Amino acid sequence: MPAWTATLTWKAAVFITVMCCALAALLGALVHVSVSRQTVESAREKALDRLEEVTAAYEAGEPLPRFAGVDPPGLPPSLRDLATGGRRGTVVADYEDRPTMWAAGPADGRALAVRVDYSLSARTISGLDQAIVGSSVLAIGATLLVGSFAVTRVTRRLHLTAQVARRISAGDLDARVHDPRTKDPSRPQDEVATVSVALDTMASSLQDKLLSEQRFTADVAHELRTPLTGLSAAAELLPPGRPAELVRDRVRAMRALTEDLLEISRLDARTEQVDLDVHDLGPLAERAARAARASGGASDGDTRVRVVRDARVETDKRRLERVLGNLVANAHKHGRPPVTLTVDGPVVTVRDHGPGYPPYLLEHGPQRFRTESGTKGHGLGLTIAVGQAAAIGAELAFANAPDGGAEARLTLPEYVDLTDDPDRDTSRGEKM
Repeated sequence: MPAWTATLTWKAAVFITVMCCALAALLGALVHVSVSRQTVESAREKALDRLEEVTAAYEAGEPLPRFAGVDPPGLPPSLRDLATGGRRGTVVADYEDRPTMWAAGPADGRALAVRVDYSLSARTISGLDQAIVGSSVLAIGATLLVGSFAVTRVTRRLHLTAQVARRISAGDLDARVHDPRTKDPSRPQDEVATVSVALDTMASSLQDKLLSEQRFTADVAHELRTPLTGLSAAAELLPPGRPAELVRDRVRAMRALTEDLLEISRLDARTEQVDLDVHDLGPLAERAARAARASGGASDGDTRVRVVRDARVETDKRRLERVLGNLVANAHKHGRPPVTLTVDGPVVTVRDHGPGYPPYLLEHGPQRFRTESGTKGHGLGLTIAVGQAAAIGAELAFANAPDGGAEARLTLPEYVDLTDDPDRDTSRGEKM
């Protein structure tokens, strides 16, 4: 069924229509039966009164009026049989194409009958039925309009609440419903207002907790910077030897962790300024791969760059290189070579041939300070990659390749220059 049939407005409209139709049918049937019974009883009494008068005239030997007769033509057979059987009765039947009320009684073994014009009563009942149908249609239409208006007001508030909830889940912690019915404490609140208040309260509490955590992370990182700078300078003064190398290595790791924490704090606070420009994606990918090789210690043969189809993208070069560098470094750290970085239009894929991403990462995304491999790491590289990708308007998705290995897919907004030659060949070969 179409998706709109699942909406609350549609269900309410169907419910109101069905209930109005059922109520109109019930009331219409009751009115029809009551009026029809009264009309028939009135015509029947009139016909029986005339039958008594005609019977008296017949017994007195007086001439019968034109609306009466013995075994008159057109008398319904069922009524004739009733009268010849010694009983009186009435029946409504057509006579000369007009509805007629017949009354008949016994008369010397035959049927003495009178007829009364029933056309007016029949028209009254027919008009009543038409009035019932017309008024029911109008009542159903008016009720449906009023009900739809009332339900739409409720659903509009529900849609607003749902939109605010989606904005909050997307990271907009300042989003609030601010239902006008919640501004006056003395005003009774309906269920929608109660849900709106609960959502606003939850969003405020969540925002306070997240801001507190962000401030704590930023403060810790800032406080660590100063002693780490002094420790780094002191480590450089140590005499050459294995102990000095171990100290310098740990200091570098601590400084890198501190910088990562500061970067995550800025991404969480959404204070980063993006410098967008148009770049060719292929050279940026090659440069990011070279930087990852230099910083990670991987050999040139361990990282391959394939440009299937180059594309121009509108992005922040520094942040894009940061994302690609983290993906390549993560592939070398937690996967197995060769690591392939493929550019196919505005899509960049980084794949290794290791055990693949753990299930929790595929289901929930990267989590800070959580890794399930035996290698070193803090789980911040992919977290930063996701944050920086979101900052430049790109989409980063994680999956495991069917034939093994982890695969990260980065989709960037492609830049289309209408002055470019559409026949220009942008494909390039594979670079090792």
